[in-house]
Amino acid sequence: MYRRYFARLYSAMAGPRPVVLSGPSGAGKSTLLKKLMKEYSGVFGFSVSHTTRNPRPGEENGKDYHYVTREAMQVAIDKGEFIESAEFSGNMYGTSRAAVQAVKARNLICILDIDMQGVKNIKKTDLDPIYISIQPPSLDILETRLRDRKTESEENLQRRLRAAKVEIEFSKELNMFDVIIVNDNLEDAYRRLRDALLEEINTVRKINITL
Repeated sequence: MYRRYFARLYSAMAGPRPVVLSGPSGAGKSTLLKKLMKEYSGVFGFSVSHTTRNPRPGEENGKDYHYVTREAMQVAIDKGEFIESAEFSGNMYGTSRAAVQAVKARNLICILDIDMQGVKNIKKTDLDPIYISIQPPSLDILETRLRDRKTESEENLQRRLRAAKVEIEFSKELNMFDVIIVNDNLEDAYRRLRDALLEEINTVRKINITL
């Protein structure tokens, strides 16, 4: 009885460290995340971000993003309800405190998929996540991946490529990321990601066993 109580108390107070995953669109973050969450079911929880952009085909509200109006999101930001927020291609994106707490309350490792502006903002908080950057092998390969998606206009694609160049340089800044993974080979990249998180994975498993 007491063991269970103190385990819950420890979990609520400390909880597993969140994971900040960053990198250019098309670097392969989503694919790596899907593999991670499939192998370690019941260990990770995805922090669902908010955005003012429209859903893409197949995307679901509350699963892929919380789709909101610009007015509603700005009000929430002004109230301090967001850990980080940024604007890209005319749309707002952000991570709410409630989204992170909802994952941590379930004793799961909270994953935050954010851009470099978000990383800079989170560095100013007491969240203390593990910072991981996923990078493409080159800008040429990234361009090919983005074109193969066929979801972007030429203008947006060029904007993403310019942003990717900046993000790649950003990842090289000293002490900005704990781990940098170049996604040249998917399986190799996944092994590096898994190894970087193995200590936290084992911690969560131990906590859940005691509950």
